[in-house]
Amino acid sequence: MRAKFGIFLGLFIPAFAWAISLSDFTDSQATDGLRQTLTQSATQAVASLGKKDGFLGNPQVRIPLPENLAKVESLLRTLGMGAQADELVTTMNRAAESAVSEARPLLVDAVKKMSVKDAKNILTGGDDAATQYFKTSTGDPLRQKFRPIAVKAVGKLGLAQRYNALADKAGKFGLHEQSVEDYVTDKSLDGLWLIIAQQEKALRQDPVGAAGSLARKILGVIK
Repeated sequence: MRAKFGIFLGLFIPAFAWAISLSDFTDSQATDGLRQTLTQSATQAVASLGKKDGFLGNPQVRIPLPENLAKVESLLRTLGMGAQADELVTTMNRAAESAVSEARPLLVDAVKKMSVKDAKNILTGGDDAATQYFKTSTGDPLRQKFRPIAVKAVGKLGLAQRYNALADKAGKFGLHEQSVEDYVTDKSLDGLWLIIAQQEKALRQDPVGAAGSLARKILGVIK
């Protein structure tokens, strides 16, 4: 009878009596739980983008013509250069897909090197705190890895060469105009950060989707 009463009483104990906070976890537990989450977010982002049509078929990250080319797109098509414009868009997006598929090792390495201080800042930060950590810790290395892939993909396209020639002339007059290769590199990174941020926000809002029980507990506390 007492056992049954204990169970019955437990159902009515206020929820706050069972509440736990981040301070109830050791630094090691908090960091390990976050590492599980960040590895999951990075892996899923790379998987969704680093495949055929990962960029081209996703309106959120699809890379359009560079702004100055987009402004004259109708003229290009009038002049019979529509196929070249379409080829450039497809090639840029395929380059982004290939580049992002190479990103996982760098992202996972950044997770492994994350300090306790980094973990605490991420856990107590905003919805995109982890994404900002990735940007800071991997942005430059990823750029160095992505750009050669963009160069190889678009460097031989006639329209890209003409655009780059105009960009080079603009630079000589003190005007900043990106080359197509730099444009693709930046857009590839923008797409990666966007999807990682979405993954991060979703896991913060719904910890049930997090990989590993420790990760779910940590995210549940900071939700």
